[in-house]
Amino acid sequence: MIKINLENTFEAIYVSSNFDVYIFESNLKNNKIIQLKVKFTNIADSLLPNVYNLAFGPFDESGKIDDSINLKHRDSNKVFSTIILFSIIFLKNKPHATIGIDGSNDLRANLYHRMFRYNYKDLQDFIVIIGVDWYVRLLRNGLIELDVDGSAFFKPKPEPFDFKRKSYDLYRYYMFNLNQ
Repeated sequence: MIKINLENTFEAIYVSSNFDVYIFESNLKNNKIIQLKVKFTNIADSLLPNVYNLAFGPFDESGKIDDSINLKHRDSNKVFSTIILFSIIFLKNKPHATIGIDGSNDLRANLYHRMFRYNYKDLQDFIVIIGVDWYVRLLRNGLIELDVDGSAFFKPKPEPFDFKRKSYDLYRYYMFNLNQ
């Protein structure tokens, strides 16, 4: 289980001028030191305005984040605490923004779900956690709303995170913003 402690974090070795990119180093269990990048990117979706997707992981050969690698960190708690701290700093510089995090697979989504559930009491003074499911609108005529291609038009449905919701019923997207 990931335990967030905002007083036990890694120091950034790089911070962009607008606080949307951070780089820090983590020790792996095999004693290798690896650089990790944390990046916030506006998803530019009219249905989720002002949402910045959080991506993190090691760099690939081209310098992009490779979030598919499964790393064995010596201190995973410290890694995730660092990412949450950088997220809070980003949000303090963009107070109307919301951060979204998408598990690239069910295993990662389960990790984020459990992390937010487990750390809610420690984080509630700093952030508001939101779960997002997707829905398709049922029109009055009994048909479902379709997009221009004739496919079901899925829309995000943000709601306060249900801390009793079990990990077998994962949200499709996890978001958080500052508790103001």
